[in-house]
Amino acid sequence: MAVLSLFAHFRIKASQKHNWLADVESHPDFEKMHHIIIIPTYKEPLATLERTLEGLSKQTFPLKRIHIMLSFEEREGQEAKDKAKALQAKYGELFGDLWDTHHPDIEGEVKGKSSNTSWGAKQAKHSLVDQQGVDINYVTITSEDADVIFDRQYFASLAFHFLQSEKRYNRIWQGWIRFYNNIWRVPAPVRVLASTFSVTQMFILMRRDRLVNFSSYSASLKMIHEIGYWDTDVIPEDYRLFFKAYFALKGDLEVDPIFLPIDADAAESHGWWATMVNQYEQIKRWAWGVSDDAFIIRQYILADDIPLVDRTIRILKTIEDHFLWPVNWFAITIGALLPPLLNEDFGRSVLGKTLPQITSAILTLSLISLVVIYFIDSQSRPPRPKHHNILHRILQPIEFVLLPVIGFFFSALPGIDAHTRLMLGKYIEYRVTEKV
Repeated sequence: MAVLSLFAHFRIKASQKHNWLADVESHPDFEKMHHIIIIPTYKEPLATLERTLEGLSKQTFPLKRIHIMLSFEEREGQEAKDKAKALQAKYGELFGDLWDTHHPDIEGEVKGKSSNTSWGAKQAKHSLVDQQGVDINYVTITSEDADVIFDRQYFASLAFHFLQSEKRYNRIWQGWIRFYNNIWRVPAPVRVLASTFSVTQMFILMRRDRLVNFSSYSASLKMIHEIGYWDTDVIPEDYRLFFKAYFALKGDLEVDPIFLPIDADAAESHGWWATMVNQYEQIKRWAWGVSDDAFIIRQYILADDIPLVDRTIRILKTIEDHFLWPVNWFAITIGALLPPLLNEDFGRSVLGKTLPQITSAILTLSLISLVVIYFIDSQSRPPRPKHHNILHRILQPIEFVLLPVIGFFFSALPGIDAHTRLMLGKYIEYRVTEKV
């Protein structure tokens, strides 16, 4: 993770300096390119949505060929209509289109991002392709979380990668998700967690064999339309879309990295304890992704038209990540302590006496890697606020000492919670992470 994150860090720095618009403007099909952006939202503060649209207004790609769908939930009522009206008045003239729709409660659907995104995407396709006559073959569609700010070159880079790709209708594009929007406001445990998540997402961009779209990502509208859009009866939406497309396209699907940042909010709420709860609930929702595994395993068994090795490697890694989510912390943090406690004879054996030295060596190597990770994180964060004094600067590296405790409360415990609820049939509803 440390080594590949370091490589990714330098690739991102180079990509940010590159002029992607100049590259893509030279392509003969550049003028045909259009981008649709779906922003599913439910009870998001108006200020958050304004910040998101403000970020999109700074894109280097021609704004008149960027089309945005604000997909509200009908159950939000008049408040959603008021926000839509305010956003239309402020930003409506900047883009090719700024639509708003209000997703109704439909029987059989699960309330959440997946069903809302699907609704908004269908409405956007109807408006842009069916009514305006834009060629669907040159349209990308992006699922953007309501708190996200894309790098100003993202859509120019996306257009370049789309037009250069020989398999543009069999690709999903993923930028670097980093939880830095409010990194200096959140409490230390959440800040360390956000930093760890951010560097992990950087590392994943270098692992094409493990790269699956997450949070905010892009694909061709043609592919999304042909596979039937996002599923409406599930909570997890990103991994589900990947595997739905993977099996529909008979395994001919890859996620291509875009080495540009996508800034998101770390979990935050009003007050320290409420922020901790907010973070816990967010990770519990992510851990609920294990509910997709039944679908994935079933499709794996039935997909005899996909090479066995290819589908086995892809599926096993995903299932391993999901199943071991609640287990990893115990194995890594206290695993070496348990055998001597459970069996006194083991402690007197050669292996028992060697185990502490082995685990100590492994953890020492991990500490060296953690220093590299801390360096990457510190170089990538936004500038420290001026009101932070010298004590903040001294204590910041020490915050990473909290990792073992944070790992239990914000990885193992919500994982156990989600998996146990699923096992007992105590299903969770999609809970929007509160924004401040």
